[in-house]
Amino acid sequence: MFPMVTGFMNYSQQTVRAARYIGQGFMITLSHANRLPVTIQYPYEKSITSERFRGRIHFEFDKCIACEVCVRVCPIDLPVVDWRLEADIKKKQLLNYSIDFGVCIFCGNCVEYCPTNCLSMTEEYELSAYDRHELNYNQIALGRLPISIIGDYTIQTVMNSTQINKEKNKPLHSRTVTN
Repeated sequence: MFPMVTGFMNYSQQTVRAARYIGQGFMITLSHANRLPVTIQYPYEKSITSERFRGRIHFEFDKCIACEVCVRVCPIDLPVVDWRLEADIKKKQLLNYSIDFGVCIFCGNCVEYCPTNCLSMTEEYELSAYDRHELNYNQIALGRLPISIIGDYTIQTVMNSTQINKEKNKPLHSRTVTN
């Protein structure tokens, strides 16, 4: 009789635990039902990207030493680095640098391992094009800095929920104002 009682106790404990998990899931569902929908009218409103956002790569031609570290650490060998060896000064001279963003996976390894910090990630995420070949950026296109959406007065910026929570926790004198 004792094993039957312990089996019933074990079964009832598992039943209570399962009911508690179902109740927790139901409470989360109800908390989401009370929230208002968040709709961003895209061309006129844009969300502010986080600090660690990995957008388009910015390239500074003058800093590059053509070491090809970016090519070696890239999982798909994407950056194309053309250089020639200057025999009189025994240095590499960079001729051309290009990245095809149609193939890029935006992992950020090239930026992370660049010894001269000539590569950086920008907040630009609008890289759509009608032709696939327009996504192949050379050093001139990579050198352009994107226009910040915060500085553009024609666009209303919208903060993410995590950024709003961070803003609420800041002191009043250090809060940023959005349009």
